[in-house]
Amino acid sequence: MLYVYKAVRAGGGEYEATMEAADKFALYKEVHAKGDAVISAHEKTAGGKLRGLLSLSVGGVKAADRIMFAKNLSAMLRAGLPLARALAVLERQIGSSEWKRVFASIQDNLAKGVALSASLKKFPRAFGPLFTSMVAAGEESGNLAGSLSIAGDELEKSHELSKKVRGAMVYPLLIMGLMGAIGALMLVYVLPKLTATFKDFNAELPLATRAVIAVSDAFQSHSLAIAIVIAVVAALFIAFERSAFGKRVLHKIVLKLPVIGSMVQEVNSARMARTLSSLLSSGVSMVEALKISEDVVQNVHYKAMLKATEAGVQKGATLQSAFSERQDLYPAFVGEMAGVGEETGTLSKSLMEVAVFYENEIDQKTKDMSTVIEPLLMIAIGIGVGFFALAMISPIYSLSNAI
Repeated sequence: MLYVYKAVRAGGGEYEATMEAADKFALYKEVHAKGDAVISAHEKTAGGKLRGLLSLSVGGVKAADRIMFAKNLSAMLRAGLPLARALAVLERQIGSSEWKRVFASIQDNLAKGVALSASLKKFPRAFGPLFTSMVAAGEESGNLAGSLSIAGDELEKSHELSKKVRGAMVYPLLIMGLMGAIGALMLVYVLPKLTATFKDFNAELPLATRAVIAVSDAFQSHSLAIAIVIAVVAALFIAFERSAFGKRVLHKIVLKLPVIGSMVQEVNSARMARTLSSLLSSGVSMVEALKISEDVVQNVHYKAMLKATEAGVQKGATLQSAFSERQDLYPAFVGEMAGVGEETGTLSKSLMEVAVFYENEIDQKTKDMSTVIEPLLMIAIGIGVGFFALAMISPIYSLSNAI
């Protein structure tokens, strides 16, 4: 949760700031650790939360701004600028209110001698464990600029991958939604007028026409009940999807779907490989890198597998054995490349090659999917229009002939 608090510095002087913390006790503990004393604290208003939810960002910080932050800060540090001055330049470049809050906190901490990684940890929704761990590794190794550059590349590739997958799904979902809306409008407003005409002539109607009329009558007579049933079913599905058992079931089903299942495998393989590669090249330990990678993959079965791999590595197991045993999740290529990297001492490089390979595969599949989905959608629309025409127009012709 985000808190706004007032505090007194150890040397005197009040100030007001914001901080993310699990609760007020964690907030007081964090501020006290800096040598300051909290006067008052309250959770930030719901309006701020709503703005955060409406923005396409994490914690109010857009992905593009995070990428710019990492890459530009890396470039300025390489050029020899002190960290405080580089942050001041970035503050002028990225002028959003959320970033002003971030920069104010970082600069306040730097003045007290707090490391950059420790400052970033106060904004977990904005930067995440992957970013902060790579910054911490860069500070420890004395190569902060290099770690920031790698983190920027990682964020950029991850963002591009997410956009490609979302882009491939938006078009069919939009078309399906429009078809459903048009169908509902026809059932509620158009069909009742035709139905009244059919009833006036007492004509015997085909089965398809009777079925469509029955659905239309149901929407007319029991619209409230239908809306309640739909809302209840949706609420139950959301509750099931959010439960641990529901996630396991649904995520397993997704992995078994044709085409979609293989794309899920490749997306998770690419994210895992790139994250591990970036962290290992920055000097993060294997166990810590695996732990952070759990937050990068989305499917719960991949999270559980990485957690098991983390435990196995602590006992001396290899990545190759872990990936090779779970070919239901990771293609055989992942395990083989991990084995080559472990044998030759180039694990980070091998994992990056895996990431690039599957990112290219996903890029091609998303393009192919768009090409395949368009004719399938046209066929579906044609079937829907044809059925409606058969159900409604054929009785009209029969009535005309009878007249």
